Amino acid sequence: MDMTRYRPGRGVANLSDEFSRFFSSPLFDAVRDFSTVETSQWTPAVDIREETDKFVVEADIPGVKPEDIEVTMEDGVLSIRGERSSERDTDEGGVRRRERAYGVFYRRFALPDSADPESVRARGEQGVLRIEIGKRETAVSRRIPVER
Repeated sequence: MDMTRYRPGRGVANLSDEFSRFFSSPLFDAVRDFSTVETSQWTPAVDIREETDKFVVEADIPGVKPEDIEVTMEDGVLSIRGERSSERDTDEGGVRRRERAYGVFYRRFALPDSADPESVRARGEQGVLRIEIGKRETAVSRRIPVER
């Protein structure tokens, strides 16, 4: 009879490896989106798309004044920070229900190397912040011979 050595922790190690591979897959990019931080009091919805000559970011920020928005790009990371001020309650009653969020928001997005930080434009219209980031010319790859 052949004997097989029993390793009690080996099954858990395999499971841990499987979980690591699973959660590092592209499927979970949205889960690893650390674009909001604990200091944010609300999170605007954002769409990001790539066009042939630029990246376009659109954020829903109704009620936020342009002077209350800060857009920066550093080391390939686009940051959007702003604040939506609360409407003052009147003395003629009071708020019975409040579903809209107010306060500070902060979002960050890593962009590909082809994003050109010198060609960022931001515009706000009808409650939507639209940011356009131009693309740099892509380097042409070439084959490098390996010498003997």
